[in-house]
Amino acid sequence: MRSLNRLMIATLAVAGSTAALAQSSVQVYGRVNTSVERQKVGDVSTTGLFNNASRIGFRGTEDLGGGLKAGFVLESGFNSDDGSGTGSAGGLTFRRQSEVNLEGGFGMLRLGTFTAESYYAVADYGVLDQPNHDTGSLSDALYSYVMRDSNKIAYRTPVILGGLTIEGATSFHEKAVGTNDKNGYDLAANWESGPLALGAGFTKVGGDKQLGLRAHYTINAFQVGAYYQRSDEELRGKRNAARVTGMYTMGASEFVAGFGWAGKWDDVSNSGARQLILGYNYNLSKRSKLYAGYTKVDNKANASYATGVSGADFSTFAAGIRHNF
Repeated sequence: MRSLNRLMIATLAVAGSTAALAQSSVQVYGRVNTSVERQKVGDVSTTGLFNNASRIGFRGTEDLGGGLKAGFVLESGFNSDDGSGTGSAGGLTFRRQSEVNLEGGFGMLRLGTFTAESYYAVADYGVLDQPNHDTGSLSDALYSYVMRDSNKIAYRTPVILGGLTIEGATSFHEKAVGTNDKNGYDLAANWESGPLALGAGFTKVGGDKQLGLRAHYTINAFQVGAYYQRSDEELRGKRNAARVTGMYTMGASEFVAGFGWAGKWDDVSNSGARQLILGYNYNLSKRSKLYAGYTKVDNKANASYATGVSGADFSTFAAGIRHNF
């Protein structure tokens, strides 16, 4: 009888541990990124404290067995300079990302609101997101983002053909005002093998389209990345843009230099621009760093990159702290 009781207790303990393994694990994560800057828009200069896409999020997964997992991501932005939220009423919302997903050997199915994978495949990869993770005033001002992020369903393949992943997404218009009853479509591909990484992205929303190609290469302490983008819009016509960025790592220090160019839109004269980015990172740890940088955007008479004001140039000197948690 004692042996039987011990067997029953052991069986219940194993069953309890198996049930615990199936429970959803939830992680709180985020980034606080704040800089002191001297900005200049046209002839107007401003010195102040600026938020650089600070955010807080929650992600979780549940192991369903047989290699199948269910998961979610909820992410909200906030203004680290004054503590306010980024919602329309100043509060926290999950408009940055609100996703539920199902993952297994077949790949991943995603539903909700999230950034276009074509952006990550082309403009925000490796050295191209430096010196400040493509956020704030030191970010790339010339990349044309076309995709609508809400009401999306996406499928991502598992890694195939020795390093290739592909993701396709549709954003449903749902008869919403401003969508012109047009769905959005996004397709992205990433391939990595050793020091070389390649990416491509295509987006179409109504009559607006963009196609981007990216390459990234690592040589010991040096990284170089570049992309080319071809845009075609109903109102402005066609445009070419390109960017190249290099970074040299020495201990905890990273030295960054990048240059971007945007040609004129076919139907808008004097609409081209150029951007120079120089930066320095000092990594205090894997999660925390100090950084400093300078960027200058030269706009032609009918270009308004980084400013929203036609013909006004933009520049800033920035120094900041970023902490991931």
